Amino acid sequence: MIVVTGSTGNIGRPLVEALTSAGESVTAVSRAPIGLPARARHFAGDLADPRGLEPAFKGADRLFLMVPDPALPVSEIVATARDAGVGRIVLLSSQRAQSRRDPFLTGMERTVTEAVPEWTVLRPGGFASNALLWAESIRSTRTVRAPFGDVALPPIDPADIAAAAAAALLENTHLGRYYTLNGPRAVTPREQTAAIADAIGDEVAFVEQTRDQAFEELSRIWPSAVVDKTLDAIGTPTREERTPAPDTELALGRAPLSFTDWAARNADAFR
Repeated sequence: MIVVTGSTGNIGRPLVEALTSAGESVTAVSRAPIGLPARARHFAGDLADPRGLEPAFKGADRLFLMVPDPALPVSEIVATARDAGVGRIVLLSSQRAQSRRDPFLTGMERTVTEAVPEWTVLRPGGFASNALLWAESIRSTRTVRAPFGDVALPPIDPADIAAAAAAALLENTHLGRYYTLNGPRAVTPREQTAAIADAIGDEVAFVEQTRDQAFEELSRIWPSAVVDKTLDAIGTPTREERTPAPDTELALGRAPLSFTDWAARNADAFR
């Protein structure tokens, strides 16, 4: 049995589908019920209540762990899973754990790697799906407003993160590995806008924001500390953050999908 947290998201959903297609039984943890494939059951759980997750972990030997909020009790979640018999954890971390030595991320990674005998840590860079933040303005005004229009980064398709997670949960060759995951080519926000325009078959204008303007807008949906870290990463990326990582092909066994691939597959969100 494999437990998948974050099962309603753009990583969790394809991961559940991949695991069940491989014949695995899956417990999909989320707060609200979701449509699930055969061989998957839903468990209404909250990561803020680790003891309440005990029934989800019972009988499971593997866990995909995604912790979206630094305030969540990571050590208690991991201890509850381990005590229930989970021996392998695939952790969704972030490239910032290495490139910026983020203390929350490095602490979370250490908690997992010291708790269970089998582990894999996935460190994705920026998600291609972050472009969905532009969907409403593209649909309504055919305009993208974003900062740092000419700073190029290699965004990772969440479908590739799900594929890497599935491989790490199903195969033994990825044990004890840290994988930096990103896309095959660095692209700027202007180039991403052009790719979306091509995907929907219409013109989309790009309007560059200042950092302050972007901070004000993003702070409406994310905590200020998260916004600051995000703007640092996309505005003044390190050389490592700007460069496609060979780890991605090692984790996937193939080349990663491009931002153009992602835009074409998600064109309806922008129409």
